[in-house]
Amino acid sequence: MTTVIRESKETQIRLTLTAGTGIATVSTSEPFLDHMLVALARYSGIDITLTASGDLPHHLIEDVAIALGQGMATFAPATCARYGDRTVPMDDALVHVSIDLGGRPYYKGPLPSNLYDHFLRSFADNAKATLHVRVLRGHDRHHVIEAAFKALGLALREALVESGAVFSTKGSVRLEISE
Repeated sequence: MTTVIRESKETQIRLTLTAGTGIATVSTSEPFLDHMLVALARYSGIDITLTASGDLPHHLIEDVAIALGQGMATFAPATCARYGDRTVPMDDALVHVSIDLGGRPYYKGPLPSNLYDHFLRSFADNAKATLHVRVLRGHDRHHVIEAAFKALGLALREALVESGAVFSTKGSVRLEISE
């Protein structure tokens, strides 16, 4: 279980990630964001409990993504499979997502929504994940974004599988920072 509490003048967030069955209890005051996080939980198999409030939708969506990314960075075990790749069709939309939880932040999109493209970039940066999202088809923004969140969830499910080994030619990386 990983818990992230993020508070600023703009937002207040409490997030818990638990290995489970994909149950989500989400309350952000942004119905579409809630819907996407419920889909992410369901398809990833990660139980997500989130309460979040904020002054503006942009701040709220960005800070939830930051908290989710920070939580994922500590939630993923060092011996997870690390890589996940999925393509999801949803009505007119077809979206492909590939992720590497190997500690190197990078994001390449875009999604047809500045807010949700920024969400995925903020998530990847803070999860220290490489995340590629390709919109192969789709006209309905809702369908494209939802297919992206579902594909991300399935890719995370695949990447988080406990492998019993560190998937890196470097082996395990030890980092110590002191002041």
